[in-house]
Amino acid sequence: MSQQPTPRVALITGGGRGLGRAIALRLARDGVDVILTYRADRAAAEATAAEIEALGRVAVVERIDLADSAAIAPFADRVRAALKARWSRGTLDILINNAGISSEVPFAQVDEARLDAQFAVNYKAPFMLTRALLDAVADGGRILMIGTGLTRFTIPSLVAYAPMKAAVELLARYLARELGPRGITVNAVSPGALRTDFTAPAFAHAPHMVDVIAQNTALGRVGETTDVAGVVALVCSPEGGWITGQRIEVSGGMFL
Repeated sequence: MSQQPTPRVALITGGGRGLGRAIALRLARDGVDVILTYRADRAAAEATAAEIEALGRVAVVERIDLADSAAIAPFADRVRAALKARWSRGTLDILINNAGISSEVPFAQVDEARLDAQFAVNYKAPFMLTRALLDAVADGGRILMIGTGLTRFTIPSLVAYAPMKAAVELLARYLARELGPRGITVNAVSPGALRTDFTAPAFAHAPHMVDVIAQNTALGRVGETTDVAGVVALVCSPEGGWITGQRIEVSGGMFL
């Protein structure tokens, strides 16, 4: 009898909802087992985990508040414990830093607390989590940052959010150089406007923005999470092993 191939294992922060959920389900369809995190919505995370298991893959749900840097080291220990308990191994194949928070406030109204919150979740957390799990990412593995199209084009009132994502995109380039000798690829996938629970309040407040975005996008519509998840899956696949240090914009040609 032939042995079943060892499944790849991915950790996706914020994997229970929105883009993280779409990525988790796409990877599961590609035969990847998933550890996904949530901060507040455990029900959504468990529902996503159930969908992953219905696809015949293993799903593990872990809670972490990435705004709390002191929580990262204990979380990394729990990830290592889960790898041993569920997969009898000590390494991840894929680490996806997806979790983030947004902030739509004009520059003059960005106070220190708001700026600190953006830094803590959108830059410091990916930096610290990747460092904490560096020895748990397998040689030849994949590390991915979720950036944003807003580092190429600008939209008013996102001045606290976009620069933090620009830092994450640049972090990917530096890590690609450092981790190349281990065969680990590091990239940033940067979406344009998407229909997610992340953007739903803005679209509800200004419904005309859907048409404005569509008219300013080469492919003529607002993006869906599945548009981005497919690109993430490609970059994280074995076939993506020669792609590293790249910012890959997935925006349908927004504001070209």
